[in-house]
Amino acid sequence: MKYAYEFYRDHLEILRIKLPGEIELFADFIEDISSEQKADEYITKVENVLNGLYQDFEIHLNATSVLIKKDKTVLEHLFTYEEPYESEMETEQFKELMLIWKNKIPERFKKNEN
Repeated sequence: MKYAYEFYRDHLEILRIKLPGEIELFADFIEDISSEQKADEYITKVENVLNGLYQDFEIHLNATSVLIKKDKTVLEHLFTYEEPYESEMETEQFKELMLIWKNKIPERFKKNEN
């Protein structure tokens, strides 16, 4: 993964992801992926764009939407009050980020035992 990231637990002990400033809005999209099945579905859509099956593909979640194109993925945050409202990253990196998150989903709501 090109971008730094770290996992942390919020005040409710829910696992979250912290991303660098230039792509931090992607955390809201990633954290809305609540099951490994949904992650697989979205990863397949990204692969279909990367492989040329689709020219592009758009996914809408609770507060965000992403427009996936072969070279870049653009995220629009629908409910943020402060700029920036959009962010972008390379589509290959977006796919890798979803794969990383997919592996953490089973831990998402487990209590931290420390």
